[in-house]
Amino acid sequence: METNPDVLIIGGGLAGLTSAIHLSQKGLKVILIEKSDYPRHKVCGEYISNEILPYLLWLGADVSKLNPTNITQFEFTTNTGKVATAKLPLGGFGISRYALDHFLYQKALENNCTIIKETVTNVSFDNDVFTVITPNKILTTKIVLGAFGKRSNIDQVLDRDFIHKKSPWLAVKAHYSGNLDNDLVALHNFNGGYCGVSKVENNSINICYLADYATFKRYKNIEDYQQNVLYKNKHLKTVFKNSTLLFDKPITISQISFDKKQPVENHILMIGDTAGLIHPLCGNGMAMAIHSAKIASELVLDYYSNKKMSRESLEKKYTKEWNIHFGKRIYMGRILAQILTNKTVTNTLVSIVASFPGIMRSIIKQTHGKTIAIN
Repeated sequence: METNPDVLIIGGGLAGLTSAIHLSQKGLKVILIEKSDYPRHKVCGEYISNEILPYLLWLGADVSKLNPTNITQFEFTTNTGKVATAKLPLGGFGISRYALDHFLYQKALENNCTIIKETVTNVSFDNDVFTVITPNKILTTKIVLGAFGKRSNIDQVLDRDFIHKKSPWLAVKAHYSGNLDNDLVALHNFNGGYCGVSKVENNSINICYLADYATFKRYKNIEDYQQNVLYKNKHLKTVFKNSTLLFDKPITISQISFDKKQPVENHILMIGDTAGLIHPLCGNGMAMAIHSAKIASELVLDYYSNKKMSRESLEKKYTKEWNIHFGKRIYMGRILAQILTNKTVTNTLVSIVASFPGIMRSIIKQTHGKTIAIN
């Protein structure tokens, strides 16, 4: 039996890698288990609010080295062609998961974090200790962070509520070459979903859309669906018509659930999408994942330094902090998603917002956080 990391992290996306960097930087022994290789592309909007920049710099992860795009403007279009624009209150940057995840992976290795390429098959908790099993290893630890993404076999192992429900959503993403303003992130509404478009590093355009599966399955393939559904939005049609696919084919993920999740289950502290998923139309899931890693890491460090802190106290504090920082944002995301699936309401809202840009900025603030303070 292999044992004894101070913290074991399941999943090596943004939240998992950020926690690994933070905790190993502070001297804890960290093992991160990730089933896939780096670098790799992932289905993601690839826009991040500037709210997390001070934290990344504090971690020694200066993302400016990756040459991200500087994004300051937001545009929303409806299926009928209406347009609303606004200046982003904090601004953000565009960076691919291919580049960012690999960058954080290398930083974690520099911090002497152990990263194991395995698939976790079981997690159990007994006598205040976790046992984590993979096909080739058995590890025990006091703390487990769950960073295994939107949907995983571990969700089934833990019998989480949302995993038993079918979701109507799937997502499609690819990179393209073409002309697009570097400082713009756009959200284009179409029948059954919405599509985010923005530049990332190397002058590539990231196009990522969320689609209703019931509509999607009526068509024989992705290209057929895009031409018959997405192209009904003339602005989105222009984007596709003037862009050239850089991938062999788009990548997809299905069964995306926006049901409420618990930030702590079976004593595992869940971070990133594993704890709660904000609708992609809010464009801020990446920042939330990184921020949640900060909150969990700081509390874990407190747990190890304060012998009087119980596990119960740790879990209660994390749940409270998660809800304070992200509960309202996720709720607003659900409300906005419901609004944007109603054509009449969407057209009316965009007409109002186009005349009063301050309303758009106020809506954006409801789904974004304040700049992270570093003590």
